[in-house]
Amino acid sequence: MSFIALEPSTETTPGTSLPNAPFWPVIELDDLRKATRLDGTVTAERLTHAAINAIAEVNADLSYWRRERMAEGCTTLAEVPAEEVNGQSLYLHHYRRAVYALTQAGLTERYRGFDATAKGDQQAEAREPEISDLYRDARWAVRNILGIPHSTVELI
Repeated sequence: MSFIALEPSTETTPGTSLPNAPFWPVIELDDLRKATRLDGTVTAERLTHAAINAIAEVNADLSYWRRERMAEGCTTLAEVPAEEVNGQSLYLHHYRRAVYALTQAGLTERYRGFDATAKGDQQAEAREPEISDLYRDARWAVRNILGIPHSTVELI
């Protein structure tokens, strides 16, 4: 049995953010790290890379929806009429959830190869459900923004 102490996060500093396309909110990397409980083993560079990929995917999934909102006169996601929770639009919460979940899923998938031993393979298999759940969370957050159900049922 071995014990590996996880390092506390010291990789990002307050105010580290990823600028986004003008319509979408800026993603604060410290908030992302805290919300997803990422420890110090995830470097700032890896986090930035994974977050940029997640932002690009979510923005692409919502590109038609964004164009429709912009045609209605909204210049930012925060301007789109929506209910508010904790003083912010639900759209902002859903957007961040999608980006955070995709970021964490991408990082978790890549870290499976960190330990190539048999024990590492078993741990990777054990993390499969977590990765699937993260992709589902991201998909549901995007669907919440689009206003469509979480599942599609088709009769055969």
